[in-house]
Amino acid sequence: MSYYFDKQVDLSFDEAIEKVTSALADEGFGVLTEIDVKATLKKKIDVDFRPYMILGACNPAFAHKALLAEPQIGTMLPCNVIVQVTDEGKVLVSAVDPMASMMAVGNEELGAIAGEVREKLKGVIEGL
Repeated sequence: MSYYFDKQVDLSFDEAIEKVTSALADEGFGVLTEIDVKATLKKKIDVDFRPYMILGACNPAFAHKALLAEPQIGTMLPCNVIVQVTDEGKVLVSAVDPMASMMAVGNEELGAIAGEVREKLKGVIEGL
């Protein structure tokens, strides 16, 4: 099982970020964090890197259910979605597959919740 799903999009890097943020909102996800990996690596270790943004997406209703089912699950939240420019100059959008990350927990109730989140995130990526 892959731990993510992705799609190459015919958009600029900034357009892809806007479009995926909007698509996430349509599915009830807010973006809690934005990590500009390129800027961070340049600032912290003076390394040049391609455009790469990590969006920490959270659906509050599902997060609440997950926390009730498994109190320490916050260590795996939020769901990360990345937008990056590949070495070939293409824009790729990827999202974590919550089923893959939650398998290690072994909680059936949590597995059901992860399955619902998986379908929403997969729909976002496929719809881009």
